[in-house]
Amino acid sequence: MKWAMMKLRTRLFLSISALITVALLGLLLGLVSVLQMASSQQALIRENTATLDLGLKLRQNLGEQLTLMLTESADRTAIEGLQTQFQLLLNEGIQQEQDHESSKYFADTTQHYQHYLQAYRDTVNPALGLGTEQPLGKAFGVLRNDLLGAHKRALDHINHSEQVTYDRALLISSLLGLVGLSVLILGFVTAHGIARRFGQPIEALAKAADQIGQGDFKVTLPVSQSVEMNLLTRRFGLMAEALSKHQATNIDELLAGQQRLQAVLDSIDDGLLIIDRQGHLEHINPVAQRQLSWNDSHLGKGLGEALQRPELDEQLQQVLRGTNLDRAPVDLSFDIDEEPRLLAYQLTPVCHPDGQILGAVMVLRDVTEQRAFERVRSEFVLRASHELRTPVTGMHMAFGLLRERLDFPPQARETDLLETIGEEMQRLTQLINDLLNFSRYQSGQQKLELMPCAIDELLARACERFAGPAGDKQIQLQVELVPPLPHIQADCLQLDRVMDNLLDNAVRHTPVAGNIRLHARRHAERVIISIEDSGEGIAYSQQGRIFEPFVQVGRKKGGAGLGLALCKEIIQLHGGRMGVYSRPGQGTQFYMALPV
Repeated sequence: MKWAMMKLRTRLFLSISALITVALLGLLLGLVSVLQMASSQQALIRENTATLDLGLKLRQNLGEQLTLMLTESADRTAIEGLQTQFQLLLNEGIQQEQDHESSKYFADTTQHYQHYLQAYRDTVNPALGLGTEQPLGKAFGVLRNDLLGAHKRALDHINHSEQVTYDRALLISSLLGLVGLSVLILGFVTAHGIARRFGQPIEALAKAADQIGQGDFKVTLPVSQSVEMNLLTRRFGLMAEALSKHQATNIDELLAGQQRLQAVLDSIDDGLLIIDRQGHLEHINPVAQRQLSWNDSHLGKGLGEALQRPELDEQLQQVLRGTNLDRAPVDLSFDIDEEPRLLAYQLTPVCHPDGQILGAVMVLRDVTEQRAFERVRSEFVLRASHELRTPVTGMHMAFGLLRERLDFPPQARETDLLETIGEEMQRLTQLINDLLNFSRYQSGQQKLELMPCAIDELLARACERFAGPAGDKQIQLQVELVPPLPHIQADCLQLDRVMDNLLDNAVRHTPVAGNIRLHARRHAERVIISIEDSGEGIAYSQQGRIFEPFVQVGRKKGGAGLGLALCKEIIQLHGGRMGVYSRPGQGTQFYMALPV
């Protein structure tokens, strides 16, 4: 009961401590035994080595004595010296045995050596007394056998010690193996207990976490004998309950947000088609359903298939890739309830904050009446321009003849009036010409005479034409070309008209000693030409209408407001597009992208 009430970390600490203690005790026992065995083996080897060395010296000394005895004229003095040395070596061996309390190898050797000395002294001729049956020979043989026996006993003792050491090593190995087996069994029992007590609850919690991750909050939580596991389970249950409530709240908020979004989309005055990343229709608002006479059966279809316009699929793929359309969208023509309708459209990508494109939106606007009005206006302007051009031309010629016949002093008031009339009539003629040209472009009557056109020559001609006006205001014209610049198929005369209009605006709105930069570069399959001035710029709110006809916004007003509209019509007729980038107080940049 006490073990079950212990904390998890206490139980783990005690279990691991027991394993480590048993392992350390076993290692310590083995280490002590090995050190003791090594020490005793070293002492035994040292003692036996000394005994073997001493025995070798004694046998060598005894051999030298025998050699001297066998000579005809034996030198007794030398023999006695060897005998004295033999006695000293023998005493040294006996002293070593007493000091180390080891085996008594030379205990009987001393007594036998004394018998040998006595026999040597009693023998008159030692050389003749070495026979096996004579006293000296018998004493010598006993002494020699005694030394050989001591050598053999030392070797036997070494072999016996090796066997004892081997047996002790086996015993230590067995003890270490037993300790290792005990640690293994104890570790297995501990691991099994921990796995049984904590592994199953943890696996159950992991399974419950997977269910919660899949949105299933009705999970079964385990019960454990561990206080910590029960506390974790209880907190996990509270978390699951809080997540369930939070999910319900989020679903309600999501549904409310979707309803608000649906209401916003349905209240938009324009038709709205929402397209997914694969190009399929996801949503059609009521205005688009009325414009196209559709129902919800078109959902899930491709854009080109639903509108029966295959070319729209290619445009949609360009938008989904994040690239701009090559050409301005052309109005879609439909027969709705047996009535022809024109719908202008715009494709826009839907982007995630991280830049990923999630889909696209197609906005439809019914421009049937607007196009009819524009057509009537264009026809009216074209007809009025034709009708006005003849009398104005006659008036201009008559005024020229009248001016040649009148002669007033240069400082006279009449001279100023004549100059003013001439300028206004010239301005009126230019206005009529602009109206006529703009009407031709909008009505499609203007045709292009395409030919190879060099971009560098186009910019050079423009700079030459405006070198005088720019020099009067000390404006520096800069031309920057980024090679290679290919030739394009274009109507050079019409592009010169566009460059003249843009440069005229730039010179008029650039202050004295300012800069105008003409830049050209190739980007993919287009050539980008830009004209940038250092003037006062255009307000952001006015930049959206700057290309509309009869509109004069910002900067210095003048003319009928047809110049930029005419430029845009010319560029679009070439298959390109035109735009403006301006920051108030930091100049304006007009750019046009022409296809290669």
